[in-house]
Amino acid sequence: MNHSVHLASVEAVPTAVVREQVKPHELSKFVPAACGEVWSFVRAAGLPKPGRHVALYLKDHQVEVGAEVTEPFVGDDRVHYSQLPAGQVATTTHFGPYSGLGEAHDAVRRWCAENGQVPAGICWEIYGHWEEIWNADPSQIRTDVFYLLQEQAS
Repeated sequence: MNHSVHLASVEAVPTAVVREQVKPHELSKFVPAACGEVWSFVRAAGLPKPGRHVALYLKDHQVEVGAEVTEPFVGDDRVHYSQLPAGQVATTTHFGPYSGLGEAHDAVRRWCAENGQVPAGICWEIYGHWEEIWNADPSQIRTDVFYLLQEQAS
């Protein structure tokens, strides 16, 4: 798949997340489980309906997985208030099954190397709201991929 990568400036996005250290081969199970846990927490806490699901990848296999929220809240021992970072990013949109997301990440890293941009070591995915059509046509599944960039020296 051809991934078109571009620069963008993004604002911080408040999130409700489960934060854990997760090995790469465990992500396919952890991400959906954590998203479900966050949605259950949001409903039980009476928070406004959450937005899209997110997965924020930090250093040393630390991940924050959950959903966008509209306001700060008090969490519990598992679900925490956090934010997706603000700043300059390299970004692309992946259409297709989640198993192909590695191609999107590769495309962004390659684009950064070819364009003198240095990733800051933090990236994230924002998953589109599930559409019924995706069950029959998974090529329509949308995931936006973001890489926070190091600030360029002036």
